[in-house]
Amino acid sequence: MTRMIVKRWLPAPLLSAGLAGLWLVLNRSYTAGDLLLAALLGVGVPALTRSLRPTAASLHRPWVALKLFARVGVDVVIWNFRVLRGTLSSGENLPRGEFVQVPLDLRDPNGLAVLAAIMCVIPGTIWSELALDRSVLLVHIFDLHDEQAEIDLIKLRYERPLMEIFEGRSAP
Repeated sequence: MTRMIVKRWLPAPLLSAGLAGLWLVLNRSYTAGDLLLAALLGVGVPALTRSLRPTAASLHRPWVALKLFARVGVDVVIWNFRVLRGTLSSGENLPRGEFVQVPLDLRDPNGLAVLAAIMCVIPGTIWSELALDRSVLLVHIFDLHDEQAEIDLIKLRYERPLMEIFEGRSAP
């Protein structure tokens, strides 16, 4: 009974603590009123936004998650140089940005959220739209040379590891 009450008022305890702490740090004041307001924000915001959070994530292969994190870090550096080269180019070497439709096998909402974050962090790519049935992702690529190669890259480098991490299975 007590556990249900605590879970109702603190559905995400770490989020509550983080929000309260962030409020106090940003406000730079630690009076009784500020502490009370921080506590109210820490308890109220997660309780009010509970329905907006996806289902609880279960990570099946943490080692794959670490490798994916490293891969994204390397890709960010590489794509920064590709975007820099594209912005400094002229004439026939101008980048050719286009939209690409990537068919998806990934269905887990947490995995899709991570894929969205990856697509927005990698310079030169932007997650533009997800089909209502979550079967196709529309991505804008800053400098597209080979559409199928970019689709294969997204599926191999990002979608397949996310399927292993969040769904416990490999892409077909």
